[in-house]
Parts: sequence; C-alpha cells; structure tokens
Amino acid sequence: MGSKGFGIDNKVLEFFASEVRKVHEVGLELGLVIGGGNIYRGLSAKSQGIDRATGDYMGMLATMINSLALQNEIEKEKIPTRLMSAIKMEAVAEPYIRRRAIRHLEKGRVVILGAGTGHPYFSTDTAASLRAVEIEADVIIKGTRVDGVFDSDPEENPNAVKFDSISYLDILKKNLRIMDLTAVSLCQENELPMVVFNMNLEDNLLKLVTGEDVGTIIDNSKVVTQEQ
Repeated sequence: MGSKGFGIDNKVLEFFASEVRKVHEVGLELGLVIGGGNIYRGLSAKSQGIDRATGDYMGMLATMINSLALQNEIEKEKIPTRLMSAIKMEAVAEPYIRRRAIRHLEKGRVVILGAGTGHPYFSTDTAASLRAVEIEADVIIKGTRVDGVFDSDPEENPNAVKFDSISYLDILKKNLRIMDLTAVSLCQENELPMVVFNMNLEDNLLKLVTGEDVGTIIDNSKVVTQEQ
C-alpha cells in the first residue's frame, strides 16, 4: 500500500516487479505468496461484526486482488508468470496443484500463489511455509520493512539488536513474533531455512539470493548470533 495507507500503490507494485525481474534473470526458480492486509485483514473482522471465518475468506480474496496486480506488473517486465489459487476461480487463476506448480517453476515461470491455504484460521505466513514445503523450496524468504530479526521492534526501539542468525527454537523461546506458531512449527519440522530481510531496499533481494550478507537466517541450528 506504500504511502497511500490502503489499497495498491503503483510505485510499490513497479518496484517489487523490478526486484522480481532481477532475481528471475539470475536463473532462480521463484514462487511468490502475497498477503492482503493492505485491502482487508481477516483478524480485524470481528471488530466490524464479521465472524472470523468469513473475515478470513475476505482476506484470501484480497490476496487474489494483489496477486493479479503483481502478475500484471511482472508480465510488463517480459517475465512469464502463472497465478495459482487455493480457492477455485478458474476465470482468473489456475487451481493450485502441487505438481503443476513445480512444472511451471521448472519451465522458468514465476509462480504466484494466492488465496492463502484456502482455509480460514491460517495466516499468510502459514500459507507461504506450506507452499514452500510442498514445492520443495530451498529457502523461504520473508520480506519485511526492517533489516532482519531483532530482539525487539526496531521501529519502536532504536537500540534493538539484530540477529545475524537464530534458530526456530529460539524464535519460540524469545517470543519474537516473526511469524505465527503454525508457520514456525512447519518450517522447523521440515528443516526449511528462512531468511528475513528488508524488501523495500533496492537490489536487496538480488544481493540475498546471490550470497551477500543480507537479513537474518533462521534454521534449526543452535547458534544465536547478534549484530552489535
């Protein structure tokens, strides 16, 4: 939503599509999971008199609006894409089928995975973790507004300390709220590493995937490193 505070900011859309193009040109297979919080947050539905399940379905549809917008912008960059939805809506997206998603990736298409898991009560984090495990991704990359994982919110605490690396177990012990517990457990159980990074810095994603020291690595190791 950028500086608008709601909806879709075209400048942000163009920036993300450009960042995706740079990674695609390196030759990496890339799947994207997008939230819908800029349009509608299911968790906030209760305060508006909407039950949680209905609110979550509304949120899933919001992810499809974002996915269509990003698909359109990525294809302007001359990159082939496929949009797959966990909820059937054949007029705008393919139904999500694991093997088909993998084949699209193998053919060099950027796969956008919309509508979450297709079920209420599951977050975008869980959807991303589930899809990453299903397509046998090497890593899940979580884009945020900050430079990685900190011991407290760096947007509120200027003295917050950044972790270079941290284990999923320590994420739980320290209650760092990087993602919800279901997503953490799924990544931990399947030994799927994650990198949390600032997605608003130009070329940051490219630097990350080409091996530069960007963000915070989360895995099942026991070592916790803090950047002073």
